Amino acid sequence: MKQYLLYGLLLSFVCLSIQTEAQNKVPTVLPNGIELPEVWPPRYEIPEVRKEMPLPYIDQKPAVIPVNLGRQLFVDDFLIAETNLQRVFHKANFYPANPVLKPDKEWEMTFEGSPYAAPFSDGIWYDERAGKFKMWYLAGAGMIHKSNQSFYTCYAESDDGKHWVKVNQDVYPNTNIVNTSNRDAATVWLDKEEKDPNKRYKFFNVEKRRGGWQIVLRYSKDGIHWSQGQAQSGYVGDRTTFFYNPFTKKWVGSLRYGNHLSGRSRSYLENEDPEMAVSVAHHISNDDKDKNIVFWFSPDDKEQRHPKFPEVEPGIYNFDAIAYESLILGFYAMWKGPENNVCNDLSIQKRNEIGLGYSRDGFHFYRPDHSAFMDVNETEGAWNWGNMQSINGVPLIVGDSLYFYSSGRKRNDIMWDGHTSTGLATLRRDGFVSMNNAKKEGYLLTEKISFDGKYLFVNADVTQGELFVEILDEKGNVIDGFGKNDCIKIKKENSTKHLVSWKNKKDLSELSNKNIRIKFYLNKGDLYAFWISPWETGESGGYTSGGGPGLHPSGRDIPR
Repeated sequence: MKQYLLYGLLLSFVCLSIQTEAQNKVPTVLPNGIELPEVWPPRYEIPEVRKEMPLPYIDQKPAVIPVNLGRQLFVDDFLIAETNLQRVFHKANFYPANPVLKPDKEWEMTFEGSPYAAPFSDGIWYDERAGKFKMWYLAGAGMIHKSNQSFYTCYAESDDGKHWVKVNQDVYPNTNIVNTSNRDAATVWLDKEEKDPNKRYKFFNVEKRRGGWQIVLRYSKDGIHWSQGQAQSGYVGDRTTFFYNPFTKKWVGSLRYGNHLSGRSRSYLENEDPEMAVSVAHHISNDDKDKNIVFWFSPDDKEQRHPKFPEVEPGIYNFDAIAYESLILGFYAMWKGPENNVCNDLSIQKRNEIGLGYSRDGFHFYRPDHSAFMDVNETEGAWNWGNMQSINGVPLIVGDSLYFYSSGRKRNDIMWDGHTSTGLATLRRDGFVSMNNAKKEGYLLTEKISFDGKYLFVNADVTQGELFVEILDEKGNVIDGFGKNDCIKIKKENSTKHLVSWKNKKDLSELSNKNIRIKFYLNKGDLYAFWISPWETGESGGYTSGGGPGLHPSGRDIPR
């Protein structure tokens, strides 16, 4: 009898194990309908030659794309079935009064006297609870760490995102220093989904430890007073950062990585627990087969070269990312050389510029345009003469504009890689890419989509033209009452949030949860985005990146 009982228990355990294993292998379906494969993150071999990342969700799209979450941007072909419109890429516009934050305090100097006051990823966020723009940045640490090129972390805040104040804190007397650890890169993340108030701010700090760099994770309820380290990594590359993917609910490590294609590539890890994500992080080499860390990407064959050093093979110096509406935005620090010893000999800055990529699953990123989204300015005295670096938290949403920030380095005689400050650049909301028609009427037809909202909105500029919207069934037939001739024409208008309606149909409620297609007819204008909102006020339900004045403190675009 005991044998049968033990056998039964063993059989139950085996069945439970098989069932659990099967459950763990169930593919994850993202809000946009993309089904992640069983092996995730994907494991790609390091390519033998430079080439762009694959885009499996473009090669094989979902049969029906749900558009229930966020504004839908035309940064790639995911939403588009047919079009004769032209895709146009837009650059951010630098604020004329840059830099908005510059080194002007004694304690922002390094030991050799080089001034630093700019995030090295770190973070710039809008805290809706406090009603403040908040910035954490790297500063020279000459008054504490008596060695060359040593740094610590300072804090500044603003009421408008343009004029910043370095408010003295009580961490280090009569300064705005909030952490004195000798550091390199860092990620300060305002976690608006965090339930524990003591962990609302997360600080992934790449700190100098005996033998190399290690990530130390600290928490804070106010972003000023930080806990002792709660997790520590193995040794990592200096330019290592983290971001949160709210679509998969994972913390992602963007780790510096070197291979035969470039010493400036990236590897990837993810985990639901930020402490575990930090704990398993370490440097890997070409031959390592780590169960937590995978090769991510190297610079591809479309990287632009330094005009004065065309022989230098470009690299990716850093990569930061954040959720915006229905996408993940990727910020590439595109390194074009020259190497540090050449910069030192010539007393110039290395050329890093900020490029953009877009992802719908958080791993595969599409770079439709390899030119700089925020570029250097090699004129005498420019705050961003060279070595620009991306910043976490951006973009911030300020009315109809997006605020982007970056660091830049001014050419100087003290230290070739010194004198950092912080600059602001702006862009139209959703304004990364537009579908443009400059002449006669063009069109764009979406793939089959489904929705559970009610009100159709567009972001479009038809100041010199007009836009009509038509709703089709999944077979391509015009739905009665939603034809082009029924649409109330949008003409001579430029709006980031325009409600679309028809003569006898004010909304799409009767089509909710049905498969449809949308056809846009555009005459002389630009179409940036569309979305179907549950609210007549037009909130999209999408993610608001670093936040902004008047937005919901949850980090989602929902009514307050």
